[in-house]
Amino acid sequence: MKFLGHILSGSLTDGFLFRINPQADIEQIKTGKFVSVISKNYTYFSLITDLSLEVTHPDILLFPPTAQEKLLSRILQKKDIYATARLKPMLMVNKQQQIMPVKTIPAHFCEVFEASKKDVALIFGDEKEPTKKFFNIGQPLDMETPVCLDLERLTERSNGIFGKTGTGKTFLTRVVLAGLIKNEKAINLIFDMHSEYGLQARKEGGDKSFVKGLKTLFNDKVAIFSLDPDSTRRRGGSPDVEIVLPYQVIAVEDIMSLQDELNLHSTAVEAAYLIAARYKHEWLSVLLSQGENLKEFALELGAHPESIAALYRKLKRIERLPFLKPSSGGAYKNFSVIDQMMEYIDKGISIIVEFGNYTSTFCYLLIANIITRRIHHEYVNKTEIFLGSHKKEDEPRKLMITIEEAHKFLNPHAAKQTIFGIIAREMRKYYVSLLVVDQRPSGIDEEIISQIGTKIVAQLNDEKDIAAVLNGVSGATNLRTILASLDSKKQALLLGHAVTMPVVVQTRDYDEKFYQAMSPKVSTKDINQLIEEIY
Repeated sequence: MKFLGHILSGSLTDGFLFRINPQADIEQIKTGKFVSVISKNYTYFSLITDLSLEVTHPDILLFPPTAQEKLLSRILQKKDIYATARLKPMLMVNKQQQIMPVKTIPAHFCEVFEASKKDVALIFGDEKEPTKKFFNIGQPLDMETPVCLDLERLTERSNGIFGKTGTGKTFLTRVVLAGLIKNEKAINLIFDMHSEYGLQARKEGGDKSFVKGLKTLFNDKVAIFSLDPDSTRRRGGSPDVEIVLPYQVIAVEDIMSLQDELNLHSTAVEAAYLIAARYKHEWLSVLLSQGENLKEFALELGAHPESIAALYRKLKRIERLPFLKPSSGGAYKNFSVIDQMMEYIDKGISIIVEFGNYTSTFCYLLIANIITRRIHHEYVNKTEIFLGSHKKEDEPRKLMITIEEAHKFLNPHAAKQTIFGIIAREMRKYYVSLLVVDQRPSGIDEEIISQIGTKIVAQLNDEKDIAAVLNGVSGATNLRTILASLDSKKQALLLGHAVTMPVVVQTRDYDEKFYQAMSPKVSTKDINQLIEEIY
């Protein structure tokens, strides 16, 4: 292990100060670095949260040595000028290798070392374990050993991937989803607003090459449901299912989530409830068929004519969407596309909903709400059947729903009313969780974001966003400094339920090496069995 220095002072609350060894290269010691403090009874695994330069007497700064006075510089460095680092212990391990919360402190002058590969594997798990519960997400700063997410714990709660625009959130999300699919820890339903997850996508940065999508990597384990099949075909793929939805599946709750997007007044939403109370599932078809009879229609309902007219004008744009159509028979029928989705999910196949050229926030919010509300209803039924039968075969498969622009679904107003707010609050009760991807975490309801189990946070600059992602996190003050110092690309702070302690990682590359790691490994036993079947 590489020796870094000695503990000088500190407290359990504020962290500890250690003097950096004069022989250590200070420029290689960075905030977010993973280090260990060795004491008599415990090893304290910690993160460096701050760095500073110190002198024994302020007069030394009045006459600093010149570049030519090398001897004087070396003499001063031995005693009078030095660097210190502030570190925050996150957990401690006893001599029996038991991991526990930090409840005591190391003594003066305990030695600080750079964490070893063995330390990282002990704390974060090893991807080579047969349980397939650990998945390599990256490596600690200045180290070449994997930091793993515990996928089983990841799927127990809703999770978030945050970072400002251009920090690689999509690539990070794709890596996490690939791990879940490869290790079969959850089925994924991905609302792919910009068609970046299914087929090939453009690589970020100056390199204009392409990267493989999840359908390309896991052909038999991923299905594409497309709202714009022509777009899917132009990009070299073929949708497994083309999505066509009848008006009857649109509920007033789906329109409520669009209030801000449509600039709908609350009285217009109340008018929608009046229509739905009388015409049930046919409410939207009836409204859009009124045309010039809006005033009479409003009087018949006992609604304000201007509210009905505003609702009609705002929702008229639905008629321009080719994947939304009036039901041919007029009667409400089972939603066949959702039935198909449930068939795929029951078979363990993840689903990517591609929007193609329909990338407006209006389309994204509407379709995501419609599909998720129905699938959640199906999962509630499945869970109740399982709780009644207690049969293992009736237990639903875990489902993780990925949404981008999450603050539009989970802002303080929408979170109390939309299906996504319900799922985020229910957590694992019905085997459904969320993976929220967003550049504006401050726009998400505080109650929701505090319940997010695991957070993967790339660079954020806005103070409100930083405060939001650290809401409810122990030691948030120390982590704030680390967050502010992340690089703009390929670095992220991991914290929460699926990691034993917060850690900064250089994120895993999504490249040929990654593709090979995701390919199924065929054992000698499988090959021999295949040969026997052939002959």
